[in-house]
Amino acid sequence: MNSHSAYEHNAGYEHNGKNLTRLLTEMKEEVVEFVTTRFVIFKTEMQEKVRTLKTAAPLGAAAAVLLLTAYLLFTLAIVGLLVAAFASSPYRWFFAFLAVAVVWTILGGIAAYLAKRELEIKGLMPKRTIEILKGDKLWMQAEVKNQL
Repeated sequence: MNSHSAYEHNAGYEHNGKNLTRLLTEMKEEVVEFVTTRFVIFKTEMQEKVRTLKTAAPLGAAAAVLLLTAYLLFTLAIVGLLVAAFASSPYRWFFAFLAVAVVWTILGGIAAYLAKRELEIKGLMPKRTIEILKGDKLWMQAEVKNQL
C-alpha cells in the first residue's frame, strides 16, 4: 500500500509539474504580449509627437527669424524715439538703450516664467502611455493577490 501511495504521489507531482510548466509558458507569453502592446502604444504616441514637431519646426523657425528681425527694428525705433526725448543730454544714447533694455528684461523674465510654468503643468512625457502602465500595474498587483 505504501508503494501505491508513492506512485500516486509521483503521478500527482508529474501532473502538477506539467501544469506548472504550462502555467509558466502561458505567463511568459502574456508578459511578452503585454510588453509588446505597451511598446507599440508608446511608439505610436511618440510618432504622433514627431509628426507634429516636423510640421511645426519649419514654421517655428520662419516665425523666429521674422519676429527677431521685427524685434530688432522695433527696438531701434524705440531707442531713436527716446534719443529724441533726451535730446539735451550728452548721455541720451545711454539712457535710451538703458530704458529699452530694462523694459525688455522685465518682459523677457515674465515670458520665461510663463514658459517654465507651462512646461511644469503639461510636461513632455507621453501621458497616455504612463496612465496605461499605471493601470496595468494595479491590475497585475490584483492578479498576483488573486493567484495567492
